[in-house]
Amino acid sequence: MAFVVMPLVFVFAFATHPDLLRPRVLGPEQLIDRARGRRLLHAGHGLVTLNTGLMIVVALHLGSLVRSHGADWAGLVGTLLAVLGTVCLAADKGALCLTMSALDDLSDVEFAAARPALSAIFAKKGWLWLLWGIVLIPIGFAVLAIAALTSGATSPWVAILLLVGVLLIGFPDGAEIVNLGAAITMAAGLVPFGLTMILQ
Repeated sequence: MAFVVMPLVFVFAFATHPDLLRPRVLGPEQLIDRARGRRLLHAGHGLVTLNTGLMIVVALHLGSLVRSHGADWAGLVGTLLAVLGTVCLAADKGALCLTMSALDDLSDVEFAAARPALSAIFAKKGWLWLLWGIVLIPIGFAVLAIAALTSGATSPWVAILLLVGVLLIGFPDGAEIVNLGAAITMAAGLVPFGLTMILQ
């Protein structure tokens, strides 16, 4: 079930971002402005936070699958990197996205007073640098996808679509149309794979 739900949550979450057809790179201040009062965007981010649990299930199962097909080291390393990156993603959504939802009811004056603190948070000051660990997600899942492809643990199409999807899904903030396309690509591979497992 995780293989079905996980990629579909990402499709929904990326689809809730504003200005999808106006891709551009956004800095911390622009991200703060974009998130203010966007309740649907906050809902998407909340779902992604919960979705990290399903991502870990997918990583563990893929790792076990490729290890059972002889790719022991790739399965172990890919799973470890994917899980660590997923933990960082949960922290990222909590620190940056869910925090913004708590400020929706502030007046403009109160929000302006909180802006210096928000700027420090979105610039990943202090120990928030750990949030950069999310780059481990595409690396870890790419290792698992390549291992699945070379070992025959999944059909070639499942592995290729997963690989393309995870390599593009971490595109910078502001160009979520690319992330949305990546999520749809990933779903095209994982959803049928998950349904097959359910129906067996």
